[in-house]
Amino acid sequence: MAKSSVVLVHGGFVDGSGWEQVYKLLRKEGYPVTVVQNPTTSLADDVAVTKRAIASAHSPVILVGHSYGGAVITEAGNDPKVAGLVYIAAFAPDKGESVATLIKNPAPGAPVPPILPPQDGFLLLDNTKFAASFAADLAKDQADFMANAQVPWGLEALNGTVSEAAWRSKPSWYLVATDDKMIPPDAQRAMSKRAVARTSEARGSHAVYVSNPEAVATLIRAAAQVLDAQKATA
Repeated sequence: MAKSSVVLVHGGFVDGSGWEQVYKLLRKEGYPVTVVQNPTTSLADDVAVTKRAIASAHSPVILVGHSYGGAVITEAGNDPKVAGLVYIAAFAPDKGESVATLIKNPAPGAPVPPILPPQDGFLLLDNTKFAASFAADLAKDQADFMANAQVPWGLEALNGTVSEAAWRSKPSWYLVATDDKMIPPDAQRAMSKRAVARTSEARGSHAVYVSNPEAVATLIRAAAQVLDAQKATA
């Protein structure tokens, strides 16, 4: 029986290239893997791009989202080809929620992401603070490259609301990045608990998918093993 397909969905301010090591680890084990390149212009646009990747898969899909990509997979995951969801230091909104509503009232003392004022409807992080907030555990040259290769994140993506949360009807897994300065670990734990996700934790910054690809691949692998076993006995 064919292994589950894995579709990797990046978040805001970055593109899909950060998934490279996770991609290689999973491909080495025989999983079909697709890396989505979201335009991050609006939630609707990003869901449409992700659903095209889902449609191209030849086996049931495990949808993986990092950061804002969690909102994308929460909506796109309602596609009948999606068997399960994996959140990597990601937002997991409920019906009617957006990333904007989830970050509206941060806990006292929580780090504030260095988001610059919007320009022409798009957001960027302050280059000089990118490494400390997003990628503190990466080598300086790698963090600098990511800072200077940012993808503008659309306000329509930030404010896009979920019509139906796929985690309410499909199994989910969640990796908490314990050193995250973009989405506080306690906020990640709260979203994971609400989604009744099978949760793991790993040392890592918000860029844990880049800095600790083995921990990310391990969780995706665990999800695949559960879903593939269920498929085999169905």
